[in-house]
Amino acid sequence: MSELSAPYDTTAREGLTIGFDIGGTNLRGGVVDASGQVIDTRSLPTSHSTAQLEDDIVRIVDELNADHDISAVGLAIAGFIDPDCERVRFAPHLPWRDAPVRQILQDRLEVPVRVEHDANSAAWGEWRFGAGRGARDWVFFAVGTGIGATLMTHDTIYRGAFGTAPEFGHLVAVPNGRQCPCGKRGCLERYASGTALPDTCAELRPHFETTLPECPSGEAIAQAARNNDPLAVAVMEDFGTWLGQGLSIVADVLDPELIVVGGGVSKDADVFLDTARRGMADNIVGAGHRPLARVATAELGSAAGMIGVADLARHSA
Repeated sequence: MSELSAPYDTTAREGLTIGFDIGGTNLRGGVVDASGQVIDTRSLPTSHSTAQLEDDIVRIVDELNADHDISAVGLAIAGFIDPDCERVRFAPHLPWRDAPVRQILQDRLEVPVRVEHDANSAAWGEWRFGAGRGARDWVFFAVGTGIGATLMTHDTIYRGAFGTAPEFGHLVAVPNGRQCPCGKRGCLERYASGTALPDTCAELRPHFETTLPECPSGEAIAQAARNNDPLAVAVMEDFGTWLGQGLSIVADVLDPELIVVGGGVSKDADVFLDTARRGMADNIVGAGHRPLARVATAELGSAAGMIGVADLARHSA
């Protein structure tokens, strides 16, 4: 599916739209204006019943539409979306299975509905209003519980033949390494994601003095690293090294001008991103003899997906 049937006109469709960030825990909907500002929000716990989830989306739209003139609705979903953005094939934390979600909700809401992958939605938000503005060939690297990613070229999201590209988080970084929920072993996200941090901490603990408790959170590890805890510093160094390896692969394969690191872990970029940048620079083909992609952190925070899919919905209206 082409995002744009013509060059993007930023003055078109100035109306308000709703963007939903649909996660396994919370369903969040926000009214977003044409400048990317979230002006009103609602949230509910995410239901694991298909009927209830769809009812809750309709309820939130109705509540927000009572106070705002809504022209379209977008849904950012963590799961496999078909290339035409019509069906949710599979979402591990949501009840839809090969469901024509766009048409179902458009029929109920009676406004245009856009369905999009959550990483693609966040990338679009960053391209329109955040760290990706002005970039032509660039990659969004969403580092959170796992690793999500988006490749954009000019003004288009690259999806691949079946809508699942690019799965950088499941490149095998360590043959026969840590077990990944995807079924493979040694995936990059098992070494460079929020869930990887406690595992690395447990592996390195016997070799370092530390004030960290058993089973610390990723946030606690990052804060301890800022306080120069030896174990935490080693964990974040390991994290940054693996992330740098992943970024070097992205640079070698795609040669982007920009890589934006987003997702929940990006808020702790001060304790790992310099290591990742060095790792990328040291490991790319032709190191020292070619231009390097600029590596930046995302600007829109946790609202990026909501903002991005609301903007995509505005263009679809």
